Amino acid sequence: MVERVIEDESLIEESDLFEEEVMDVIDASKRAVEATLFASENPMTVAEIKLYVGEDVDVKSALQALEQDYEPRGIVLKKTGDRWHFQTAHDLSHLLRRERQELRKLSRAGMETLAIIAYHEPVSRAEIEAIRGVQVAKGTLDVLMEAGWVRPAGRREVPGRPLIYATTAEFLTHFGLQSRKDLPGIDDLKAAGLLDPVDLALEKMEMEAEQESEADEELAAEDVNEPGKQNGVLLENEPESA
Repeated sequence: MVERVIEDESLIEESDLFEEEVMDVIDASKRAVEATLFASENPMTVAEIKLYVGEDVDVKSALQALEQDYEPRGIVLKKTGDRWHFQTAHDLSHLLRRERQELRKLSRAGMETLAIIAYHEPVSRAEIEAIRGVQVAKGTLDVLMEAGWVRPAGRREVPGRPLIYATTAEFLTHFGLQSRKDLPGIDDLKAAGLLDPVDLALEKMEMEAEQESEADEELAAEDVNEPGKQNGVLLENEPESA
């Protein structure tokens, strides 16, 4: 009877040792798979994990065990398609969401479009393009409206009823203006150095062209009014007919 009890205790001890060895193997496999996934920048397939932990490791069992272990935690193990990855628990995602302002420099096209709307509002896209001399990209107006500086102001009652745009109260607040009457004039912009040298050169050329045109008109008027001239050409006296 005593020998039987000893044999039973020996079997129990061997069984406990076997279970401990199995658990050690499982723990080692889980740790290896866990470390591999944690260090990976991208989700991994079972085959990709085996390239790191070895073919002898039962990766699928390790993944299932890890999935259960991480289920109640803030970080969970998820399978997407045939790939595995760690991610934040869905119910905690709101804790990590942060809103931040992203400063973006307004492009030259955006600045020109905003200036045209501010000085000529309400204006349509076609009118903006006529002033700028180039087409206005749809994204330019979108950026201005997203910033809260420009708004749709209805439609012009002409054929096609084009949408017209105007500035907003937020535009005035942002630029420290009481009203559009406080917008700086050309002289103010020149004094502040806000006009591009190219713009100044173009303005000078336009003024010179206008002056030349006015001079030509005055000269033509003088030629028409001067006696003995017709169509700007001096006529010789013709002999009287008999």
